[in-house]
Amino acid sequence: MPLAGLAEVPAPTGSDGARPARPIMALDDGLRRTFLSKRLVREFLDKSSVSPPEKFEIWQRVKGAGQRIYNVGPIIRIEPFDEYGRRTFTMRGRDGPLDVIQGITELTPNWAKVEGISHIWDMRIAPSSIPTASLEAMFAKQPGSDTLDHVKKVARFYLQMQRYEDAAKVLESALLVHGKDQQVKDDISSSLRGIKQLSARRILDELERRRAAGQHALVLGMLKEFPTDGVAGEILQEVNENIGKYKEQIGQRNQVISALKELVGQVKDEVLKKQLGPIVGEIDAEMNINTLGRMTAFRLAKDDKEMLPTEKLAIAISGWLLGSNAATPNLPTAISAYETRDIVREYLNDTQTLSRHERIRGMQSQEASSPKLIDLLLKHMKPPGELPPPIDDKPGFFELEVTGVTKEHLVRYLVQLPPEYDPYRHYPTIVTLHGPAGTPEMQLDWWAGPWPKNEKRQRRGQATRRGYIVVAPQWNRSHEKRYGYSDYEHAAVLNSLRDACRHFSIDTDRVFLSGHSTGGDAAWDIGLAHPDLWAGVVPITAWSRCYCPQYWENARNLPLYFVGGEKDARWIIENARDLDRYLIRGFDATVVEYQGRGREHFQEEIQRIFDWMAPHRRDFFPKKFKVVSMRPWDNFFWWVEMYGMPPKAMVAPEKWPPPRNTIPAPTEAMITATNGVSVRTGAKQVTVWLSPEILDMDRRVKISVNGKRANSKQPFIRPEIEVLLEDARTRADRQHPFWAKVECSTGR
Repeated sequence: MPLAGLAEVPAPTGSDGARPARPIMALDDGLRRTFLSKRLVREFLDKSSVSPPEKFEIWQRVKGAGQRIYNVGPIIRIEPFDEYGRRTFTMRGRDGPLDVIQGITELTPNWAKVEGISHIWDMRIAPSSIPTASLEAMFAKQPGSDTLDHVKKVARFYLQMQRYEDAAKVLESALLVHGKDQQVKDDISSSLRGIKQLSARRILDELERRRAAGQHALVLGMLKEFPTDGVAGEILQEVNENIGKYKEQIGQRNQVISALKELVGQVKDEVLKKQLGPIVGEIDAEMNINTLGRMTAFRLAKDDKEMLPTEKLAIAISGWLLGSNAATPNLPTAISAYETRDIVREYLNDTQTLSRHERIRGMQSQEASSPKLIDLLLKHMKPPGELPPPIDDKPGFFELEVTGVTKEHLVRYLVQLPPEYDPYRHYPTIVTLHGPAGTPEMQLDWWAGPWPKNEKRQRRGQATRRGYIVVAPQWNRSHEKRYGYSDYEHAAVLNSLRDACRHFSIDTDRVFLSGHSTGGDAAWDIGLAHPDLWAGVVPITAWSRCYCPQYWENARNLPLYFVGGEKDARWIIENARDLDRYLIRGFDATVVEYQGRGREHFQEEIQRIFDWMAPHRRDFFPKKFKVVSMRPWDNFFWWVEMYGMPPKAMVAPEKWPPPRNTIPAPTEAMITATNGVSVRTGAKQVTVWLSPEILDMDRRVKISVNGKRANSKQPFIRPEIEVLLEDARTRADRQHPFWAKVECSTGR
């Protein structure tokens, strides 16, 4: 249905027959309501041909009058459902623990309606959260549970949930009981064959997801053990083709290494051969399916009889270091690139200013010391920081510390890597913030799954499955239960991310910020304050307070995904003003409200969150942007940095609320059609950061700040290696380092 706003009360048609504009689309799937801007809707899909979902109605003595649950307090305990579909839900009430007896009254593959027996309450949960054993017990208590029609209905229910193994189990049991009838036997046998194909197809889909996440060893192992009994030939052919592709890639990798070693053997110069040994050794040790593409140019050139061995080696080495598109047959340049990369790594890890200057001077003698080649080296090298030792026997699990807002402030943060982590591959990443009663460990469990008790010791959550790195900082002081909107908290989150980028291979265009409860409040604020850092922000049970209503314009280039509960103390009503601002203006915002639910973690939503994150990428170089700021440290937006913000617009968190008529400081910037940049701001000092991704740096560049030319004496902007490396060191974004900067005073 269309809505005018999230807090809308349906309005009658006006006297002139007109109805208010309704730019927001609401979708109700029985479990939750999803709100988004109608501008984001491309088309409506006709689902009329889809079979209706199976539905079970379960009789309960539902409360019709009496005490009503208006708000759901913090959950203390939830008992499992019994065979009658009943349970006790214990929450914190005003006078202590409150026990509510609930019962499932309607059950579909997409949602279950849970109503109050002791209190009036309509709540919805996902049936996937109900264990199969509990569902089986409830189905067995249904009238006519021993009939064939009931059994078929249960099987269809499981099929629509995509629980294929459960559906097959039900039909196999029915075959034993009702299989004497040949027609029934044939029908059930045909259904079982179809289920087997669906199950096999789902395994293939899962393997494709794992392959896209870079988990090639797992995929190849599962392909070799793929079940074949009763599986259609076309599926088995697809399995064999995938195995063949892996064998081909492994063969190509081995051929490259063999050819490289043979070419090194053909080099007569012993000094040169000694130089080449460690480089080829590195390629041999570290090249895999993820990096095989770097050898594309070499694989095309290795059999060229016109080329010298040294030229072929140069193409391989430069392709490994710079990418296949930048491969060169010039061996001195290729070797210089290898040596320059080592200097770059040392520079990025160096904490002393003087020694960094010395490294810059030493780099200038290298043939591969141009900004373009250093930019490529940064993009293709491993993270410069050493990996800390993993914790105990937990693979991919690390605990680190980084300096916060001051040198005395140390921030602890945890990292969970996905299986088969490869430092040469860039991974999407989630920075997740805990709530007042939570911990970084709990946040890792929510996203990546808890540690299993078996010997394999591999998390099995969605981040693990989909190949995401998860970073969980201890972002607040231990005694604080609320988010304070402070520089302390911002530094804890942002410095943890930057430090993680120094140690782990994070795709900086696919970093998502999320949080639960007060962590969601922090994610909402930090996301709006630094919109250039995130591919998206996912606040869960968060509230818009303090700076968030003032910063709403900053969401124009920031995808947002909100999750909350209908009975979480008027969550959607209290946040409606800001959510409406996003939705009505067509911002990339999604709001999800679970029906009848309170303040929870909403684990059921995690699949949809990952589906939403999958296509999102950060645009680090928007052609134009408009932002506002009310804190001095909210001063870097994409490629513009400001100092000396207008004092009247700045409000410290401890002095909130601000005086009346306080207006946030606006900043507007755009890339002009004439290879220039225009900035308008109230700050005293502006730095415009530049790279070839923004402008053509071989042409004249016009930088205009508040209408005045900022680089009139230097119309040509010269890239500087020191600017490039220092930016990569401080921001730790090796995918988009800036090559030059223009600093100017605005005269404010």
